[in-house]
Amino acid sequence: MAARRPTSTTTPTQSTSPRRTTSASTQASTRPRRRRRSGAARNNQQSAQPVVADSAVVAESNDFDTIETVAPDNSTFAELGVPAPLVAALDASGVTTPFPIQAATLPDSLAGKDVLGRGRTGSGKTYAFVLPVLARLAASGTKRRPNQPRALILAPTRELATQIQASITPLADTLGLRSMTIFGGVGHGPQINGLRKGADIVVACPGRLEDHIQAGHAKLGAVEITVLDEADHMADLGFLPAVRRILEATPATAQRLLFSATLDAGVDVLVRRFMTNPVTHSVDSARSPVTKMTHHVLHVQPDTRLPVLVDLTAAPGRTLVFTRTKYGAKSLTKKLIAQGVPAVELHGNLSQGARTRNLEAFSEGTAKTLVATDIAARGIHVDNVTLVIHADPPIEHKAYLHRSGRTARAGAEGTVVTLMTDDQVRDVRDLTRKAGIAATVTKLTTGDPLLSELAPGERTYVEPQARPVQAERVAASSGGGSGRGNRRRRGSGSAQPATGKRSGQAGAGQQAGGSRGSGRSRSRAGSGSPKSYTTSTPGSAARPAGAAAFSAGSRAGSSRRGR
Repeated sequence: MAARRPTSTTTPTQSTSPRRTTSASTQASTRPRRRRRSGAARNNQQSAQPVVADSAVVAESNDFDTIETVAPDNSTFAELGVPAPLVAALDASGVTTPFPIQAATLPDSLAGKDVLGRGRTGSGKTYAFVLPVLARLAASGTKRRPNQPRALILAPTRELATQIQASITPLADTLGLRSMTIFGGVGHGPQINGLRKGADIVVACPGRLEDHIQAGHAKLGAVEITVLDEADHMADLGFLPAVRRILEATPATAQRLLFSATLDAGVDVLVRRFMTNPVTHSVDSARSPVTKMTHHVLHVQPDTRLPVLVDLTAAPGRTLVFTRTKYGAKSLTKKLIAQGVPAVELHGNLSQGARTRNLEAFSEGTAKTLVATDIAARGIHVDNVTLVIHADPPIEHKAYLHRSGRTARAGAEGTVVTLMTDDQVRDVRDLTRKAGIAATVTKLTTGDPLLSELAPGERTYVEPQARPVQAERVAASSGGGSGRGNRRRRGSGSAQPATGKRSGQAGAGQQAGGSRGSGRSRSRAGSGSPKSYTTSTPGSAARPAGAAAFSAGSRAGSSRRGR
């Protein structure tokens, strides 16, 4: 724990680090090229240490002397130096008041300084680096060239990269800038074409970006600004070696911005290696309390865990449920659906298309419950998530904080519930202590009135559609025939054999009308809209007629793609 000491009087406009100019040539002439230094040399180099900015209370830290920055009251984006076209675009989207992390870091980042920004999940870090990237690229006047991006933003997950791109696109359009995403799970072709056309900004995950670099599709010699978002999570995922290789491929004169909920887990190595005189701002750090977030620990028995989850997720509003494993997320999603709760899953075993569709269903309200692994704990922003449930308590306290940060975002209210069994009491106690959380612990059973307080409102259940058994699919696909479509008998001549693809895809010798896939599509499309029913009794055991049948049908027809 860092001892409290008088805070530095250095302000963003009085930083001891040299201010970069917009001109790349000026940058090259005034800033020496970085080279690797020994540990003793780094300790003797004062310029390699972060510059503390603003004045406030010293934050607890194991890495840098950071301080909690107090943002100016009633400051506007224009007063912070954001160009007028971007201010107008923000106003049009309803963004008028900067968050503290934005107000603290924008003056330095817009001036071209290296910036370390620390703020909890949901504190508004995205605009804190998107705005200076756009502003400085527009001011530099450099034309984009094929395969040579001018700005690079690295993110640990596909979902986070997608959401950063969504924030950039409307603002970039106003300045005539082009941005694109690069991540795995999708085809290389569209990404290669986008790089060839030229992109001012590339938002990328490290793995796929390295593939394009090695293939010669992405060349980083023209990068003017590099951003690392959620740097500590990239360290947790083992991406730091790739991040180091990528940063070494960018010019030493490029501006570096690093934003994270914490500045540990090896992130300090990146700071000392690649950043020059970084100005550090810590606003609403991961250990600081969120006054509008309430924490509850429900002590349950293993046999009451599922009924409690069903009761909580059947309430109005969006609920995000976290499990520890991908199998656990898939299994719990099936169980909730079988109990009448519209739910979708999000984990690493799903294809990118399935992950996108499920996240859209949750965002649009088609499914009001998202069951996820920690993949959703970083960067997934869905408005109005009122309840976060730790169905499986996480192992690390940082994971607890990042999971919980999906609710009570940007000043909204939210509730966090952790389910705890007898053998998890000690682990959960240690977890909340390390996270600095004062949680209310309650031992309860199914139907406890507390469940209605944590998730108020009338419980609503939706009867899912029963999927036909295999025999019905065969009958539908064959039109009452043998169930083999129009496949020719052996030795009959010119017809080609089936290709051996998954069921649901027509073989080379099948006509479209005789494929299994067409029969399956007809059975789903013609099954009608889902039936719903409600109950105001928490934990009610009342089920609709046929509940057992549709639960069994759901299990029988479950998708094989997400395994």
